[in-house]
Amino acid sequence: MKTYFRALTIAGSDSGGGAGIQADLKTFSALGVFGMSAITALTAQNTREVTGIFPAPPEFIARQIDAVMDDIGTHAVKIGMLHSPDVIKAVADRLAHWHSPNLVVDPVMISKSGDKLLLDDAVDALGQILLPMATLITPNLPEASVLLNRPVNTPEDMHQAARDLADLGPANVLVKGGHLAEDQSVDLLFTPATGRMLELPATRINTPNSHGTGCTLSSAIAAGLAKGQDIESAVSSAKAYITDALTAGADFATGSGHGPVHHFYNLWK
Repeated sequence: MKTYFRALTIAGSDSGGGAGIQADLKTFSALGVFGMSAITALTAQNTREVTGIFPAPPEFIARQIDAVMDDIGTHAVKIGMLHSPDVIKAVADRLAHWHSPNLVVDPVMISKSGDKLLLDDAVDALGQILLPMATLITPNLPEASVLLNRPVNTPEDMHQAARDLADLGPANVLVKGGHLAEDQSVDLLFTPATGRMLELPATRINTPNSHGTGCTLSSAIAAGLAKGQDIESAVSSAKAYITDALTAGADFATGSGHGPVHHFYNLWK
């Protein structure tokens, strides 16, 4: 019998379908990976705003992870919205218990509409408990700024931030440059074990439909790792995928705010 490449997403649910669990599962499917989920919170949101957050109890999040890992198992884990310190501790505990491979942590803190998704006291728990377990962390510039407690606004800031974030313990750091006001969107992949700093440029796509971009990129990286790619190949192929998804989604209108990327651009003809 054949088996699927498998990836587990541990994240919040986006009722609007553009980000969170919904974006993760779409990305896994588009890239040929069987997706599973542990939902950390329900959100009421659309393309304009988040109108409510209903967190799942930490013990039930743990139960979801155990149910998946005890029976199906996984080749990679993508971690997104973790609302509180107790949730972070519960997730870290279960991942350590199951010796989960290929942990991609997207430190989700603020939604595209600017709504806060992480409690203040969860930032320290994230840095102290979960980031040291990560194969890769994928902060954007605002998230890197919060984690380091200083502004990260320029290409020079990004290089230093990548090195300083590596001191928190992850095996690799991807600092995303999408918030820079440049013609090119340049991400930086830093591997502290080798000291290698890889620049990953892409043409900036002029589109309002960028909701779920970070979720999609981190899920695409997890999918690549699940299929056996090395970290540089997984990040590079994921960067190409999100660039194409942004390009293909630019011509569509979904809602009146920040619409989603086109996850299935290579399947929907």
